[in-house]
Amino acid sequence: MSNKPALIIMAAGLGSRFGGNKQITPMTDTGEIIMDFSLYDAHNAGVEDVVIIIKKDIEEELRAHLEKGAARHMNIHFVYQDKEDTLGINVPELITKIAMGNSDLEAEIKESVENREKPWGTGHAVLAARDLINGPFMVINADDYYGSTAFYHMYDFLTNTGTEGTKPLFAMAGYRLSQTLSESGHVSRGVCTVTEDSMLSGISERTMIARQPSGEIAFSEDEGKSWTALPEDAIVSMNFWGFTLDMMKELEREFPAALESIFTNNPKKGEFYLPIAVGDLLDAGKIDVKVLISSDKWYGVTNAEDKDLVWGALQSMIDKGDYHDPFWS
Repeated sequence: MSNKPALIIMAAGLGSRFGGNKQITPMTDTGEIIMDFSLYDAHNAGVEDVVIIIKKDIEEELRAHLEKGAARHMNIHFVYQDKEDTLGINVPELITKIAMGNSDLEAEIKESVENREKPWGTGHAVLAARDLINGPFMVINADDYYGSTAFYHMYDFLTNTGTEGTKPLFAMAGYRLSQTLSESGHVSRGVCTVTEDSMLSGISERTMIARQPSGEIAFSEDEGKSWTALPEDAIVSMNFWGFTLDMMKELEREFPAALESIFTNNPKKGEFYLPIAVGDLLDAGKIDVKVLISSDKWYGVTNAEDKDLVWGALQSMIDKGDYHDPFWS
């Protein structure tokens, strides 16, 4: 791979609420998946190299799909995200250390880890690409439509910016909250605090955001018993990041402590989240993050009910000529 800005696509999620492999579910009349739109926009912005983080069970179908389109124009690599990849950490020794001689606790942790289906989260997903990435890189979700603007802005940032002073300078694509809601239920969003010079100063995770009958947007922290209003134009993170290689090194440094925390607190479902890793580095003063605000509308499929809405929106873009039909003609 070259040292030009590359693209990492995280496509190893289980899609439990959607009820299937949403990463490879057709979303247009001609069979495009959401990832096709991101690849098309990234290619037009200048991206040549792509690393897709996948589960083994979707590789054959996804590879066959992409070989008919994007793979004829971009260098696409597939990498597995596997819970067995612990970056050399000896799992039995770590479990023994955590249990501190309590044999029942040790057996309980071991059973939870062995029966766990999920790998170790989005921070771990990025690390799955560590042997292929040798320059700046973008990170996106496979099942989110981001629009073309963010790719152009991010590619330009990664091509022309690297550090500011002695700190690594990263970037986050920011979206206005009103442009990221779902009509099928509440959503989780990282609500950002952004300075006047477009620098990220903090992220507050809100796990239940919805438009209210009154029309205002609000979040709840008590399962909907009470609601707190949020501005329509609040900037939120949709997990579209731009990093230098410094981030890969930081994730490698953070992973051992994260894995120990997972085993200690929630070995069955705990995860090493990329946004939390970024937030921790930001809070520690180790990095700066530029917010690149996009005016595009985000679309995604969290729930099965989202499919028809996303299908209609993406097909409309093709019908209007925003995207070629067929895509890669």
